[in-house]
Amino acid sequence: MTPRIKQNREQRIRRSRAKAFGTLKKPRLSVYRSNKNLSLQLIDDESGKTIVAASTRELKNDKMSKSEQALAVGELLAKKAKDAKITSAIFDRRFYKYHGRVKAVAEGARRGGLNL
Repeated sequence: MTPRIKQNREQRIRRSRAKAFGTLKKPRLSVYRSNKNLSLQLIDDESGKTIVAASTRELKNDKMSKSEQALAVGELLAKKAKDAKITSAIFDRRFYKYHGRVKAVAEGARRGGLNL
């Protein structure tokens, strides 16, 4: 990765994080996307702790496409958030564009009952 690309990514991360600050009642939903998996966390930025986490590695069905896995892990995170009595969150997409798997995560979380 060239230094310029890395600098642009860091700027996009700072820009999105400046608008997203999570509290215990409304945590920040952070998305990390790798080539194979997705990791989601609900983070309380005041205390710096992860409240709830979910990943595609927790899913049993490997026959799904990556977008279907993203939708399912979004619903799984919403279910875990309900168990922790969290009803709303702030969506932090980092430097990823809001389409594809990142969009499917948000739709799955909304479908599971989490307000974003």
